[in-house]
Amino acid sequence: MTAYLAKRLAIGLVTLIVASAVVFCVLEIVPGDPALLMLGMNAEPEALATLREQMGLNQPILLRYLDWVSGMAVGDFGRSYTYSSPVIDLIGERVLVSLPLAIMALVLSTVIALSVGIFAAARRGRPADTMVMGVAQVGVAIPNFWFALLLIYLFAVWLRLVPAGGFPGWGAGVWPAIKALIMPAVALALPQAAILARVTRSAMLEVLGEDYIRTARAKGMPRRIVLWHHALRNALIPVLTILGLQFSFLLAGTIIIENVFYLPGLGRLVFQAITQRDLIVVEGVVMLLVASIVLVNILVDIGYAIVDPRLRTRR
Repeated sequence: MTAYLAKRLAIGLVTLIVASAVVFCVLEIVPGDPALLMLGMNAEPEALATLREQMGLNQPILLRYLDWVSGMAVGDFGRSYTYSSPVIDLIGERVLVSLPLAIMALVLSTVIALSVGIFAAARRGRPADTMVMGVAQVGVAIPNFWFALLLIYLFAVWLRLVPAGGFPGWGAGVWPAIKALIMPAVALALPQAAILARVTRSAMLEVLGEDYIRTARAKGMPRRIVLWHHALRNALIPVLTILGLQFSFLLAGTIIIENVFYLPGLGRLVFQAITQRDLIVVEGVVMLLVASIVLVNILVDIGYAIVDPRLRTRR
């Protein structure tokens, strides 16, 4: 298990290094001058040169990249050009919104998808299976931002059960903060749950045709035990794969959803930084998202080894 984990950590580290080089180079070739954007088109050349010197834009690109990477290694993501504050402080404030939102959406998506997928697989070919998979197909086709607008109209405008947008902050209490995140989490979760439910159904159907499942049924084992303890465990490999991929989609989806619901999270921060060409903020947030995805993939690989012990020793 130790060698298996060490190999996955090494792959994750290489991925982070390659991703940092790609992110830095892509943002460097984006047209425009951050100093000119901050001072305006009528800025004096002397003031423009001074600001570029303060921002380190006159240094060679390789030196700027090494300074940026070495700073991130010790928790220094640089200083925002627009907000005039450390990027790590901006991220720390907004991750308290985006992280609970992504976790709520992931948990909701997983619970719904596993329940629906197992329900449909156990009733293969019946009207219930057809109806559930039809609804799932509709869920796959619906964009999450359009679904978010429907939720706002139904629950905030018409029924007036939850606020239409905004975030009161965790200082206002846990329940008001969670209440403000319910609709965004549902808007993120349901389209992903539809995809995961279809994958769960397919994986369960493949496992339910195996000999050991028929043997368990022939011995008189209860159907619930066969489905949840025997079939589901062996069907989890593809489900875990999709879960790892979905977490990255949930993080990316917060950029749109947080702007729809006017949430002060990482998605809204990176959107504002792009419009203001605050590249140091964009680089920091993107690398944080990449690191989160790499960490989730490592956890998924560990989940593989837990579900299927053969992977720990397979060469």
